[in-house]
Amino acid sequence: MYAIVDIETTGGHASGNGITEIAIYIFDGEKLLDHFHSLINPFQKIPVYITALTGINDAMVAVAPGFEEVAGKVFHLLSNKVFVAHNVNFDYSFIKQQLNNCGYELNVKKLCTVRMGRKIFPGLPSYSLGNFCRNMGIIMQNRHRADADARATVELFCIMLLQDGAKGIISKMLKKTSAEQWLPTYLDKNVIDNLPARPGVYYFHDKKNKVIYVGKAINIKKRVSSHFTHNDTDKRRQHFLRFVASVSFTVCASELHALVLESTEIKRLWPKYNNSQKRPVQQFGLYSFEDAKGYLRLAIDRKKKNLKAHYQFNLLTEGNTLLRKMADEFELSYKLCFIDKSPMEQKDWDFLDAPKKYNNKVQAALTQLQIQLPSFILVDEGLNANEKLCMLVEKGSFWGMGFIQDNEQTQSLSALKDLLIPYADNDYIRNSIYAYVAIHPEKKIVVKPIAS
Repeated sequence: MYAIVDIETTGGHASGNGITEIAIYIFDGEKLLDHFHSLINPFQKIPVYITALTGINDAMVAVAPGFEEVAGKVFHLLSNKVFVAHNVNFDYSFIKQQLNNCGYELNVKKLCTVRMGRKIFPGLPSYSLGNFCRNMGIIMQNRHRADADARATVELFCIMLLQDGAKGIISKMLKKTSAEQWLPTYLDKNVIDNLPARPGVYYFHDKKNKVIYVGKAINIKKRVSSHFTHNDTDKRRQHFLRFVASVSFTVCASELHALVLESTEIKRLWPKYNNSQKRPVQQFGLYSFEDAKGYLRLAIDRKKKNLKAHYQFNLLTEGNTLLRKMADEFELSYKLCFIDKSPMEQKDWDFLDAPKKYNNKVQAALTQLQIQLPSFILVDEGLNANEKLCMLVEKGSFWGMGFIQDNEQTQSLSALKDLLIPYADNDYIRNSIYAYVAIHPEKKIVVKPIAS
């Protein structure tokens, strides 16, 4: 038994929007057995663009029942039926959310007429309800209204049921273990079936093949599937369900390898639905410049986009602590280092060294800092038994990474760099590598950096 459903809503995601109209047709595969249709008061304003699309306005729903008034009937109609809709995840998420709010737990099998149509009538230019119906010769009236769209879906469903092999297709799609029950409308099940159960980076693409999300995983197949099997009704997930059309991936040697690649790819591709690593991270750096009197001055300041820092810090206090330590060790002027002084730390600035002598002390301090910055190679397992993954950190910054074959000999750091791919350094990658070598010190090989 099928419940063929269509709804109109105040927006695109179930957690923050309401239903304005609902239509349900109960169908046994041959004839209609029951029908329910009603406007619904969402108890929130209907956006102007929604009214322009559906024709439903605030005045029309003001006297309509709230969903709680029809929840019992809706639950009764849907219980023990196959929930059928065009883009089923959208309708199902709204109705499930509304029923949950009223104390009803909906848990039924779903069938998407878009996914079903792509299997039974492959190769059509579009599977939107209007275009699909037009291709099938179904005349639609009162488009974007729940009852008319649900009725059109019934006719479309009937046509598909009459095609050879339709029952077998439906049977496979309705299996509880089938990905057809939870995959986004435009994502082919075979794509998920062919994902590897290995570490790596995965990419969600829209219908135009644009990357809209990048993620990392210890198990690509399991992680990608988890995006779609959760019952979240928030805006972010609903957008995933609406726009994800394909998935690509890059297999990595380890979780750390995937983490570094993911961070790099997010900054390269700037995907629409990645948020965490796109937020600007407030960092500070140690900078030097020569003033009008010829003195080389040191300062801690916010990270500059086009100015390379001698070293970077997460916190301003970390930078100030290091600069004060350098000033004390090399007898640098607090004043020329912009260090705040307590009364006990006042110095006689009349005896400041001449610029040349003073600048030599500043250079010595910077040289000592560079020597103390960590330079090492992280050697980890490769993609196969005949290679190793190498990550190079030079003078405290991530330089790059790559795979080195076991039979390749590298006699110098310069030769190693020729085998690695340079990557942009960032705080997230650097801290992740430091954390990893702290847990696995045996994989760290200290090297002498190449002189600048």
